[in-house]
Amino acid sequence: MPINPHSLAEAVRAACIESARAAYETGGILGLCAEGRWEYAISAMQQLDIAALIRADSPDADHSTLPTPSTCLDGQNTATHR
Repeated sequence: MPINPHSLAEAVRAACIESARAAYETGGILGLCAEGRWEYAISAMQQLDIAALIRADSPDADHSTLPTPSTCLDGQNTATHR
């Protein structure tokens, strides 16, 4: 059974929104200005591990361990704007 493109798109959208929200909040805690928080959120979305989302959406995936946005980040968010 092939990957459902609609469910994959929904998973990518949800992961982008959650990672952006989390990064924007973290940026605020770190003391970043509004522009820095936005750049931090964009960086988080750019770092999403799309391959992990594709694997999770495959028909033979173990859906009890779906990736979360934090587990889909392929590295540390390194925005430093203040």
